[in-house]
Amino acid sequence: MTDGVGASLLEAAGGAKVGVLTLDAPSSLNALSLPMITALHSHLARWASDDAVRAVWLEAAGEKAFCAGGDIRSFYPRRDEAGLFAYASDFFEREYRLDHAIHTYPKPVLCLGHGIVMGGGIGLLAGARFRILTEQSLLAMPEVSIGLFPDVAGSWFLPRMPGRLGLWLGLTGARFNGSDALALGLADGVIPAARRGELKARLREIDWQLSGEALDQAIHELIHALGMGMEAPAPRLLPHQGRIDALLAGRAFPVVLAQLLNADLADEPELAAAQAQCRAGSPLSRALVWQQYTKARQHSLAEIFADELTLAVNCALHGDFIEGVRALLIDKDKRPRWRFASEAEIHAEWLERMWQWPSGRHPLWSELGRG
Repeated sequence: MTDGVGASLLEAAGGAKVGVLTLDAPSSLNALSLPMITALHSHLARWASDDAVRAVWLEAAGEKAFCAGGDIRSFYPRRDEAGLFAYASDFFEREYRLDHAIHTYPKPVLCLGHGIVMGGGIGLLAGARFRILTEQSLLAMPEVSIGLFPDVAGSWFLPRMPGRLGLWLGLTGARFNGSDALALGLADGVIPAARRGELKARLREIDWQLSGEALDQAIHELIHALGMGMEAPAPRLLPHQGRIDALLAGRAFPVVLAQLLNADLADEPELAAAQAQCRAGSPLSRALVWQQYTKARQHSLAEIFADELTLAVNCALHGDFIEGVRALLIDKDKRPRWRFASEAEIHAEWLERMWQWPSGRHPLWSELGRG
């Protein structure tokens, strides 16, 4: 399998079919490569117009991860090439078009996020109509540690989380589990890992002649039934919401960041670990997280993907992304040399530049009716 994606059809009652897509690159924790992104989008587009295919099941091979994110390692060999702009534009545009297609898909998409679900993996999960996790699911948006920002519609779902939990996840890259995800609006059900295969098999039993809300209800009831009686994992994030909301209270970013970085969290190891990740992260990324969190509330989903495409490409060209990849995945010294030592060094003009498309016509503007 050259593209890292398996595709098949699950035969169900009444001649109906469920399209099955399997991320199949377990050695890289199913990190999304450009061929994988292209293959996923192609299958989804074909099944959208096939009346026999009533739903799509999205899963991953291996026991460790659904998807640990995008194939960011692929950017590093192009760091000194004139083609970096073209590659970054192509990669992120295709990834975001895929994510948007899942968000707006005309048929139910069921996504099983077992194991590690991070970055681009959350991008796939977040848009599905039914987002299913297990007691072994571990989620995060850790982009601040690699000089990026919580993309793949993070600008959409992070501000919609309770209190300041979304801002916390973006600034710190903190990890959370299935129980947290249910409360954060990023999951619709948690089932035992041992019953993953059973859930997939029992899709055959659904009355696929149903449509609309009736079909959604039938799928929901099946997921709920398989999760009944399981011992859900204790949430990692929710018990700390009051403390997190207080740490991130305020409307001035320098004040909020100082509250977070200077807090004494010695008695709260979960929060202290997240604080350390934030402190070690890119100052430019932290500033962008604040901006995306506060600016995107009134934007449509399509506008958010367009803005995130601009930010992602600029992070590759002018920001800390390439250096973050080097430190984490290439040299693995975990000692990134960030462009700025602190947010105080970042001029407003620099941040404004990050929101401006670098060259030519923005690939997504025509779909938004812009210029």
